Amino acid sequence: MPDLLHHLPLQSAERRPEAIALTSGDRALDYGRLAESIGALASAFVEMGLGRSERVAIYLEKRPEAVIATFACSHAGGVFVPVNPLLKADQVGHILRDCNVRILVTSPERLATLQDTLATCHDLRHVVVTGPLATEAPPSFPRVLTWTDLEATPFRAGHRVIDLDMAAILYTSGSTGRPKGVVLSHRNVVSGARSVAQYLENHRDDVLLAALPLSFDAGFSQVTTAFLTGARVVLLNYLLPRDVLKAVTQERVTGLTGVPPLWIQLAQLTWPTGVDEHLRYFANTGGRMPLDTLRTLRGKLPKCRPYLMYGLTEAFRATYLPPEEVDRRPDSIGRAVPNAQVLVLREDGTECAPHEPGELVQRGALVSLGYWNDPARTCERFRPLPALANCREAGLVLPEIAVFSGDTARRDEEGYLYFVGRRDEMIKTSGYRVSPTEVEEVLYASGAVGECAAFGVPHPQLGQAIVAYVVGKPDVTLDLDLVLNECRLRMPAYMVPSQLVPHTAGLPRNPNGKIDRIALAQDFELQQATTASPSSS
Repeated sequence: MPDLLHHLPLQSAERRPEAIALTSGDRALDYGRLAESIGALASAFVEMGLGRSERVAIYLEKRPEAVIATFACSHAGGVFVPVNPLLKADQVGHILRDCNVRILVTSPERLATLQDTLATCHDLRHVVVTGPLATEAPPSFPRVLTWTDLEATPFRAGHRVIDLDMAAILYTSGSTGRPKGVVLSHRNVVSGARSVAQYLENHRDDVLLAALPLSFDAGFSQVTTAFLTGARVVLLNYLLPRDVLKAVTQERVTGLTGVPPLWIQLAQLTWPTGVDEHLRYFANTGGRMPLDTLRTLRGKLPKCRPYLMYGLTEAFRATYLPPEEVDRRPDSIGRAVPNAQVLVLREDGTECAPHEPGELVQRGALVSLGYWNDPARTCERFRPLPALANCREAGLVLPEIAVFSGDTARRDEEGYLYFVGRRDEMIKTSGYRVSPTEVEEVLYASGAVGECAAFGVPHPQLGQAIVAYVVGKPDVTLDLDLVLNECRLRMPAYMVPSQLVPHTAGLPRNPNGKIDRIALAQDFELQQATTASPSSS
């Protein structure tokens, strides 16, 4: 069984070297060739002087070189840092400086956008580009090597690491301030692959579509679970939701994982007849899928098994709802994934009663190593498991560190969990705490809303007023008065939005594809300030 990240593809290569591991457009790479490429690049990293646990950043779109570099870094004994390809130069520079990146793997086109930024990244020693440069790099630049320069590197053994050592640093798009780096161990990533593959019942004949960014834990999980089982991964950089649907059909994909904004758009498309003859399951993560979207997808894909999941980067994966429970409790995030325990705790550390809201806390092998170089935030989120939680015997002397998610959840009598909301997104209005997802659920249920996002804005009497941006469904007239009436019928008065703001285009998203409520709140405040200011004559 694999213990380290790079064991996942290498052991599959030993079992079936001829099996296709990666597909990217017209390119296909079997496990044997993948293993050779990983070994060659790992040797090159060692030859460049990469030290044990030093960082290698990968700033590429989804393509074979990004995957090869990831596992080669692990093979060399380094730590890979996937940088979301949507990020701009200043954001990339922050990540490179924050975790002292030694080697950057990128494309010539992307390197050209980083010319000024890399001058401030003083720990960077080498840049590996996937193709030839159009112009020569400036003398002050780090040493630039091309991919083909490294393919013939003689074998160099990597540094010895164990499963408790760092494997990756994944930067999350935090709700405030700069992104923070979540440090994952080899044990975190490999245990996560085993857990996910177990409940999704992945096997070597699966074809998994990697539509989410590889810098997102759920996106990278498509690669690790596929490599664990010897399955095939299809790398897709899509512009439109119909590109995803086209790839599912053409590649005969068996498993598709997405976030709610993608599923909302896919539910509005016409799916070809017979897709669910090969599409075995669809899975949701990154927030609750609206019930209307879930019903629509199940109607279009009656033979598919739906998996509703919840996870946080700080613990890789957390819960899933088995497909056989979806009809009974479609708004549940399920129970803990294999080899994890998820608790709902009060502030004093005791477990909440059924239906009592509390903080979702996770323990086990998937809990990460904390935030990179950020002791304050690490101590806030990663804390010793309270003795009052009754999870460990009193005779155990050393504390166990659990991750306190910052999310509010509740549990029913049968142990199934329900997501209430993020503590930093909860709307405090009229003395009540309101989850934006509860408001959005009703907006979707109106039948006229294709996409929406609710948030709180300061209000002198209420504390916060609820505002929601809404996008109408295609070919459906968006009547805001009718939608508000639906809200009044289905919600208590304090939950009804004080204002619905029509939005003609898709709502803004953060780099992981989730709707960016913070950007919308800032846009709303700017509009209010502009309206309130005297007009110039």
